[in-house]
Amino acid sequence: MKAPFFIVIGISYKDADTSTRGKFSLNPSTSKKLIQHSLQMGIESMIVNSTCNRVEIYSSCKDSQLIIDLLCKFSCGSIDDFKKFGYVIKGDKAVKHIFKVGTGLDSQILGDFEIIAQLNNSYLMSKKLKAINPAFNRLFNMVKHASKRIKNETKLSTGATSVSYAAVRYILDNVNDLKSKKILLFGVGKIGRNTCENLVKHTSNKHITLINRSEDKARLVAGKFEVKVENITNLKEVILSSNILIVATSGETPTVTKEMIPKNKELIILDLSVPKNVDENLGKYSNVDLLDLDYLSKVTNNNLEQRKKFIPEAQKIIEEIVEDYYLWIETRKFAPTVNALKVKLKKIQENKIKLLKKKTSSFDDNNVKEVSEHLIQKITNQVANHLRDSDDFEEELESIKTIFQLNHDDY
Repeated sequence: MKAPFFIVIGISYKDADTSTRGKFSLNPSTSKKLIQHSLQMGIESMIVNSTCNRVEIYSSCKDSQLIIDLLCKFSCGSIDDFKKFGYVIKGDKAVKHIFKVGTGLDSQILGDFEIIAQLNNSYLMSKKLKAINPAFNRLFNMVKHASKRIKNETKLSTGATSVSYAAVRYILDNVNDLKSKKILLFGVGKIGRNTCENLVKHTSNKHITLINRSEDKARLVAGKFEVKVENITNLKEVILSSNILIVATSGETPTVTKEMIPKNKELIILDLSVPKNVDENLGKYSNVDLLDLDYLSKVTNNNLEQRKKFIPEAQKIIEEIVEDYYLWIETRKFAPTVNALKVKLKKIQENKIKLLKKKTSSFDDNNVKEVSEHLIQKITNQVANHLRDSDDFEEELESIKTIFQLNHDDY
C-alpha cells in the first residue's frame, strides 16, 4: 500500500545563518494563524516547528510552493531567500527526515534532547486545532517513541547537550575567576530555564540574576534554583553591573540595544535568541564579546566527536520504527474488512446464544461468550496476519469478503 503523502519544507542551520533563520521564525501565535489559514484552504494536515536551529512545516499538501508561500506570508522571510537557503523533502525521504529531526540526529548540536519537546509542542498545537490526520498522528507518536528509545538504549545524548548547555560550556571554558562574576540571564522561556539550570548545576557562581518580561515567571524559576530576580524596568542598570549577559528572549526586534551599554563597558554577551535579540552593532564595541547560537554550537560540537560513534545504533532504531510505521499503514488498508468480519462473527455469536437460551431455560451464556470471544479474536487475528503477509493482497482481500459474505452493510 502506498503511504500517505508527506512533505517537509524548511530552512535550517545547515544552509542559513542565524539572521536568515530569524526572518523565517514563527512564534506560537503566528504558527497558529498559519495552521488555521491552511485549514481554511482545505489542507488536511499541517504541523509548524519553529526553533532556534530550524523552521519546518510538515504537511499532507502536495503543492510545495503553496506551503512555501504560506511560510513567507506569515513570517518575515522572502521567496527569494527560501530559494537560496530552503529545502523541500517529499515522500519516504520526508518520513526519514522527521525521525532524524525528532531524535537529535539532524540537530546543530548532535543528540540535542530539547528538540523532541519542541516538536511535541508543535504537534499538540496542530492536534488541538484538528489539523492532523490519523497517519500524521501515528507518525509523530512513533517519532516520540524513537526519541525515547534512542535516549534510553544508546549514549547519543549522554551528558548535557543543548543550546543552553553550549552557552554554559563556553562560559566555563573562557571566563577566568567565574565564581566572582555577575551573570544576568534575560528571558526565562524554555531555553532560559534550561540555561539557568545548567548555570546552577555546572558553575559555583552565586551571583546569578534573572529578568523576564513577566516577573512572576522569573520568580517561579528563581525559587526553584535559588537565584535573584530583578524587575525588567531595572534592565539597563543590572546590565551595567554584570560581567556576563545571556539573552534568551523571543522578541521580533532586539530586546538589548546599543543604547543600553556604554562603549567602554566590558561585557560578554551570549545571544541564544532566534531571531537575534541583541543589537548586532554591539559586536563592534572593542570591550564587548558578542556570540550567537551558530558560534556556540560549533564550539560545543568540537567536544561531541565521541557521540558520532553511537549514530549507527540510533539509525538502526529509527529503521525499525519506520518499518513499523509502514506496517501500520499497510494494516490500515485491510482494517475495515477485518473489523467488518469481527462484527459479523459477533452477530452470529449473539444469534446462536439467543437460540440456545430459548431451548434451555437454565442456559448460562457466560462461559459460551468467553470461549466464542476468544475464537472470534483468534480468527480475525489469523485473517489480519494472512493479509499482511500476502503477496497478492488485493485478490486475497476479495477472497475474504467472498468467503464470509461481507457486503457494504457490514462495514
